[in-house]
Amino acid sequence: MKVNAIKDELKQLGVKELLVKLDGYRREQFGLKLNSSTSHIKDYSQFRKARKNIARVLGSLRLKGIKC
Repeated sequence: MKVNAIKDELKQLGVKELLVKLDGYRREQFGLKLNSSTSHIKDYSQFRKARKNIARVLGSLRLKGIKC
């Protein structure tokens, strides 16, 4: 998914949906860390993508006045 599409999608979502997205991205990041410690990771750029997506969701939450 392109970055602009992700940003537009996050702007459209409500607070509850953003919190669900945040939880999903954090679970994805945890899974990546777990897989990297137990087996070989094919694409290490996924770590950066997960961190950036988490930051995007947190930024959207801050714009809506919610602190996490």
